[in-house]
Amino acid sequence: MNIGQRQGILCAGNWLVDYIKIIDTWPAQETLANTISESRAGGGSPFNVLIALARLGADFPLQGAGLIGDDEPGEWILQTCRGFDIDVSFMRQTKEAKTSYTDVMTVQKTGRRTFFHYRGTNALLDEDLIDLERSHARHFHLGYLLLLDRLDQPGTRSGTKAADLLLRASELGFITSADTVSEKSDRFSRLVLPALPFLDIAFFNEYEAACVAGVQIRDGDRIDAQMLIEAADSLLKAGVRRWVIIHFPEGILAAASDGAKLFQPSLNMPASQIIGTVGAGDAAAAGILFGYHAEMPIERCLLYGVCTAAASLRAANGTDGVATLDECLNLKKEFGEREPIL
Repeated sequence: MNIGQRQGILCAGNWLVDYIKIIDTWPAQETLANTISESRAGGGSPFNVLIALARLGADFPLQGAGLIGDDEPGEWILQTCRGFDIDVSFMRQTKEAKTSYTDVMTVQKTGRRTFFHYRGTNALLDEDLIDLERSHARHFHLGYLLLLDRLDQPGTRSGTKAADLLLRASELGFITSADTVSEKSDRFSRLVLPALPFLDIAFFNEYEAACVAGVQIRDGDRIDAQMLIEAADSLLKAGVRRWVIIHFPEGILAAASDGAKLFQPSLNMPASQIIGTVGAGDAAAAGILFGYHAEMPIERCLLYGVCTAAASLRAANGTDGVATLDECLNLKKEFGEREPIL
């Protein structure tokens, strides 16, 4: 099927339940912090991106693929997605492990969060469980590299099974994109680089981009603009076909394979509006993919990205703060943008 006949976005990868706890402080070991509130939400790249797209008002098909447990949290994920008209017929369930989950500890005053993750069913997701051939979506989005144990294993056609999956998606005519998880390890170049030649769009935050490119982008509280550009160029040279997207609290850099560089500052959201930062990167990706599917200029896509990310900050989870696209764009009128760093 050629690209002109395809419509919609298929998101695959990590599906999980986030148990979000707002705490008064981050404690030292063997000391106490108080839980102020707690809630349950879906999490992981495909859940966050698809729900955000639905909340933005996507009028194209939304599909989810992945592996969850044959348990109550897994059923909760399916029912939540169905409530947003997301096609879950590509989802698989198993009794071999429980649905993956994360305890998200968010400090109330700063919004900074720390994750305690149970890999669960996501560790069992293999490429043959994602039925790309049956999907008529235009765009295939995979997340997260480094957090899908079997897909991070060596592939038969390229460096990893994730790269094999993205290669197969490319051959079938999908536009492809992927996102990476932030972990403290030396695995980035070994597991992320093989996927880049099969990506039209590669999403990173500044930490992940620095780890893959082997540079230091953030110096304390400051982004080193030259190192940011150097990292983007390095990722493009590694094979990304269209756009490298690097997002961070100050904004988003988009770097193209033809040498173009565009920077969109983030919104100047007051601290009183920020409840949590869980899923802000996925919200930014959703905004960008929303515009990209509609064939908007990349400048417009980046604006959608920062406005969707800003809206997501208004909730403790990654999706409840996202509203319609017009409401997200109105946040720019209300709060303005930060000063550009490029």
